[in-house]
Amino acid sequence: MEYRVALIGIMVENPDAVETLNKILHDYGSYIVGRMGIPYHKRNVNIISIAVDAPQNIISALSGKLGMIEGVSSKTVYSNIKGEE
Repeated sequence: MEYRVALIGIMVENPDAVETLNKILHDYGSYIVGRMGIPYHKRNVNIISIAVDAPQNIISALSGKLGMIEGVSSKTVYSNIKGEE
């Protein structure tokens, strides 16, 4: 199966969504290369970036699940790097 490297940018505007968000990220933890979170108190938003190395369908499923959480938005950027696992 072909793997892709991608970056998922996440904006959390609803503090009540954090528990659901973290559960989803835990479920996909084996594909996550790294995670960085920045609480931006001035604007009451948390900014999270997730680097992943996974099959295209897994990346799409993760991004879609994150985007379905109320008060959370996400966008994915794909690298041209591809590889087999």
